[in-house]
Amino acid sequence: MSAIDKWMETFSRLLARQSSRRSFLATAGAFIIGVGAAPLLPVARAHAGTGEEGDPTRCDYWRYCAIDGFLCTCCGGTTSSCPPGTVASSVTWVGTCRNPTDGKDYIISYNDCCGRSGCGRCTCQRDEGDRPLYRTDSANDINWCAGSSADIVYNCSTAVLMGVSTGD
Repeated sequence: MSAIDKWMETFSRLLARQSSRRSFLATAGAFIIGVGAAPLLPVARAHAGTGEEGDPTRCDYWRYCAIDGFLCTCCGGTTSSCPPGTVASSVTWVGTCRNPTDGKDYIISYNDCCGRSGCGRCTCQRDEGDRPLYRTDSANDINWCAGSSADIVYNCSTAVLMGVSTGD
C-alpha cells in the first residue's frame, strides 16, 4: 500500500469516527440550498449589453431622442417598465437613437403608461425623427393611451430598447 493510500485510509476512518450520516446529509443539504439561492443575490447587471452611460432621469439621456412626455424614471418606473398602478399602452411609436458609448443606432419603442393621473415630473420633448401625424408609427404627439384597454389617462413614457438598427 502506498503512502497516499495509507493517508487516505487514515483520513477517511478519522472522518467516519467524528461525523454521522445525519450530519453529512445536513451539510450536503445546506450546500445544495445555498447553491440554489445564489442566483437570487443582487448583482449589477449591464443594460442589455449596450454599455449605456448617462442619467435616465434627464431628458438628454440617449434613449430619449424621440420622446415626448413625462419620463417614467421620475415617476416610479424605469426606462423599460411602467410605474405601479399603470399599464403600458398596446400601441407605441418608434424611434432610432444613437448610443454615444458604442456609436451604434438602436431601435427604441416609446410606450405610454396609462391608468392614473399624469405624473407631471421630468417633462421631456425631443423630436428627433418625429414624423407628421399621417405616419402615426413615428409620431410622438398622440395620446397612445387611447388604444389601451386601461383608462385613457396618460401618466408617463418609457423608452424600451428593442435591438440594434440594421440600417435598412
